[in-house]
Amino acid sequence: MMLLFAMAVPVLAQEQAPNRREFTVTARDHRYEPDRLEVSQDDLVKITLRSDDRPYSLVIDAYRIVKRAGGGQAVTFEFRADQAGTFPFYCNLTSDPEYASMRGTLVVKGR
Repeated sequence: MMLLFAMAVPVLAQEQAPNRREFTVTARDHRYEPDRLEVSQDDLVKITLRSDDRPYSLVIDAYRIVKRAGGGQAVTFEFRADQAGTFPFYCNLTSDPEYASMRGTLVVKGR
């Protein structure tokens, strides 16, 4: 007679897969639309910066992101929102003083 023994293997809680959040931010008339983006910590964030009328940039210092879209063009980039907090984003172009007024906020909600 043959005996079989089953070994108990502990089941580890599988890490929850990150959410994927996608945004299109349109820059026009020296404003971002929308100017507030909300995500959760560890989300994969995909942003398409679309320029309607002239070159614009989008900078998020905390994530070391600097992207530029030429007039009538778009640029897409991705990052993992691994830091909780509220982070400003802005346009760093200097050819027109109105660029300095372009502001937005990235809100990363902690777990």
